[in-house]
Amino acid sequence: MSERLRISVVIPHLNQPAFLQRCLTSLQAGTRQPDEIFVVDNGSNVLPQEVCDAFEGVTLLSEATPGPGPARNTGVAASSGNILAFIDADCLADPDWLAVIEETFTKDPSAEILGGDVRIAYDDPGRLTLLEAYESIYAYRMDRYIAREGFTGTGNLAMRRAVMQAVGPFGGLDVAEDRDWGQRATGAGHDLRYVATMKVYHPARRSFAELTQKWDRHSAHDYSLYRARRLGRVKWLIRTAAMCASPLAEGPRILASDRISGLRARGLAMLALTGIRFYRTWIMLRLALSDDPDALTGRWNR
Repeated sequence: MSERLRISVVIPHLNQPAFLQRCLTSLQAGTRQPDEIFVVDNGSNVLPQEVCDAFEGVTLLSEATPGPGPARNTGVAASSGNILAFIDADCLADPDWLAVIEETFTKDPSAEILGGDVRIAYDDPGRLTLLEAYESIYAYRMDRYIAREGFTGTGNLAMRRAVMQAVGPFGGLDVAEDRDWGQRATGAGHDLRYVATMKVYHPARRSFAELTQKWDRHSAHDYSLYRARRLGRVKWLIRTAAMCASPLAEGPRILASDRISGLRARGLAMLALTGIRFYRTWIMLRLALSDDPDALTGRWNR
């Protein structure tokens, strides 16, 4: 007889009590309830105790070390489930999120790590904003991360506890913790698979500034990897030139995408893409000239 699956859900949190309440409500409405939930606060101005107390089975913990990785590690250490499921505080779980996780692990004992689909949660599905249109196509493409780069996002991630114990904890702010952990896992031979029906929904960023903060951090991490290689800075400059020209090649992809519909939404996606790629070009050039990636890393604040 196979071991019953007990699912522990871990949610890092920082100054997002309203989003956290929505996230916990979505988990409560699921067709498969979590066996336990750990919300790990990472230094909020006010602890979300009142929010957590309103839901059964939720334990609030605190982690002083900045970063979602250390917060998740604290939740894992306190948990007891043989399946670990991770979602971010600003995400909404699909009603079948945990049911799909349980079914996949139950039907296939060889499944070790699961990454699911992350879609944009729209304010008004009939009239997308500029960033909703852009992020619907370009953000959170976990299928591609898994297939091409051997990792998936930690906002929609599930694994067997034995895998976590074998791979080790998530990293801190000095790395992109989702990519770092996933590539350590797949590099060690652990199976990572994409499950399209394992869905969560993430709100689009509200401003261009929120996107630039994301790309500041990711670009700094990427540059650190490049400059450690032979001719790394030269290769980085070639990549910078390619980034500047890349919007010209993206028109067909935007027109063909099935993740948005209508000419208005596609036009908004192209406009946002162009602005973001030009910003990334400037940041990449700045990194090459200053050779100081630490200046862009910043603090975690999702």
